[in-house]
Amino acid sequence: MRDVLYLEEIEQAEALLKPQRVEVLRLLAEPKSCTEVAAVLDQTPQRVHYHVKRLVEAGLVTQVSERKVRGVHEGLYQAAARAYWLSPALVGRLGLRRTRDELSLGYLVDLAEQVQADVAALDRSRPELPSLGVSGEIRVRPEQRGEFFAELKTTLQDLFSRYGGAEGDAFRLAVACYPTHFEENEDE
Repeated sequence: MRDVLYLEEIEQAEALLKPQRVEVLRLLAEPKSCTEVAAVLDQTPQRVHYHVKRLVEAGLVTQVSERKVRGVHEGLYQAAARAYWLSPALVGRLGLRRTRDELSLGYLVDLAEQVQADVAALDRSRPELPSLGVSGEIRVRPEQRGEFFAELKTTLQDLFSRYGGAEGDAFRLAVACYPTHFEENEDE
C-alpha cells in the first residue's frame, strides 16, 4: 500500500467522491471481502461489490488475494493508498494568474500545489528517501513584518548560493509563511 495516491484523472476523482465509496475505501485499509464490508455498512454484498469494482477500475483499490468460501471464489480487496490527494489540475486554473509576487496569496497557492505534486511523485519504493519537514510558529508584530520577511529571504538566498552547485542530489526547498491568526490592531 502506498502512502499517497495523487489523483490526476477526472475518472478517478469521480469514482472516489461518492460518500458510499469513501466509506468502502476506509474499511479497505486492511484486506477485506465485499461480504465483510457489506456487514459493517449494513448493505448487500452485491451493492458493495459494485462500488469496489468501480474503485478497482479507477486504480484506487486492488484485489490482494482470493479465497474459496462455500465453493465460491471471494476476492479480498485493499485500498491502494493510505491517503488520496486530488490534483488541483482536475479543475484547472480559473482565469489568468494575477501576480507572481512572492508576498501574494496566489503565489503561496501555486507553491503549495507544486509541493503537493512533487511529494506525490516521489519514489516511495526506495528504502531511504532523504527528506526533511519542519514546521513551527513564529510571532511577528505588524511593525516587524517587513524586517522579518527581508531577513528570511536573505537567509534562504544565502542557502541557495552556498548549496546551489551543479553536483550532488537535487532538493527542492519550499518555505511557506502565512498567518494562522491575526491580532486586531487596537489603534484602528
